[in-house]
Amino acid sequence: MTDLAGLAAGFGALLRAAGLPVGPDRTARFARAVTVARPATTAQLRWCARATLAAGPDQVELLDRVFDAVFGGAEDVADRRGDPTAPPVPEAPPGPVPPGTGRPAGSGAGLPRADGGGPATGRTVPVPSAASALERLAGRDFAVLDPGELAELARAMSLLRLATPSRRSRRAETVHNGQRVDVRASLRRARRTGADPVRLVRRRPREQPRRLVVLCDISGSMEPYARALLQLLYAAAGGTRAEVFTFATRLTRLTRVLRGARPAVALARAGRTAPDWSGGTRIGAALKEFLDRYGRRGMARGAVVLIVSDGWETGDPALLARQMARLSLLAYRIVWANPRTASPRYQPLVGGMAAAWPHCDAVVSAHRLAALPELVAALADPARTRGRPTRGMARGAGPAHR
Repeated sequence: MTDLAGLAAGFGALLRAAGLPVGPDRTARFARAVTVARPATTAQLRWCARATLAAGPDQVELLDRVFDAVFGGAEDVADRRGDPTAPPVPEAPPGPVPPGTGRPAGSGAGLPRADGGGPATGRTVPVPSAASALERLAGRDFAVLDPGELAELARAMSLLRLATPSRRSRRAETVHNGQRVDVRASLRRARRTGADPVRLVRRRPREQPRRLVVLCDISGSMEPYARALLQLLYAAAGGTRAEVFTFATRLTRLTRVLRGARPAVALARAGRTAPDWSGGTRIGAALKEFLDRYGRRGMARGAVVLIVSDGWETGDPALLARQMARLSLLAYRIVWANPRTASPRYQPLVGGMAAAWPHCDAVVSAHRLAALPELVAALADPARTRGRPTRGMARGAGPAHR
């Protein structure tokens, strides 16, 4: 897999050697365009190069000649690695412009191939895959990432979408094959046909996604994971009706703070709003406050509740067990994200996790970028496995130690 930074730097060096004024700023724009557009053919990659590396129409012809030499099979830009002393690419003789191509017919033709074969052809070949910094970070634990690397994760997290199972609404929608007849709408339509109901209007209950409620532990042991997962909620929540709370020694509602701001600004606001950031952990007391003030009033009723915590409870585990039992009567599904469960030898022996485990539907680790699809799948799963929580993607298997 080709390094994207080296590929872009080497391609820019060849363009400069050929006489095209390509600086580091254009090279960086080209790399970002490849990351966003993810071109699957050389034609798509060519348009990324033209849009970011050419300053005007007069530079497109020269750019195309170098592009054909590099990506058409003449030579591998990865071997140059940005060497400014590399010789210029031989120019092909000019030729007529074929209709609909926008470049000379001889562009890239007649150049020797790297394998010593015949001249390069204009065929479409697969684009070399480029590993980005996000791919290198995918397997790293959130606890070892610095703030700059956490900021890089925002782009990958924006590609995810947090979805929850749907539920029937009290409102109805008009459909062609519904089981119920909308009498009022049918009578209104019958006025157009002399009071004869030629066509009946049918309806069915409208489906809407369930509310997502997040309770995130921001104690000292969970701080790096809390920042990463709060960033995920900001970047991936999209249209999901998400309510976000943080807790350590007290409960803080962050729903309004996380809206309408960039991830870095939103997290900074969250740190100022939650005064107990990196404090102790009182999961049971925080859950009781949530249920008393918000949950039983309707916020948790029929919702998917995500609890992000490692289960280290400094309070009474019996209190947490009682509050989890209350929550299980209100919530449709309870998902617990515990980074400690990433270890295959993990067992829920800590007082808090042992008390909460029987009331969860799924337990996931969500400790790194590569593990986030498990969290997304657990939130979207419509099955209820209360008392026998699934571990990651092992649907219905349950933990080996239960």
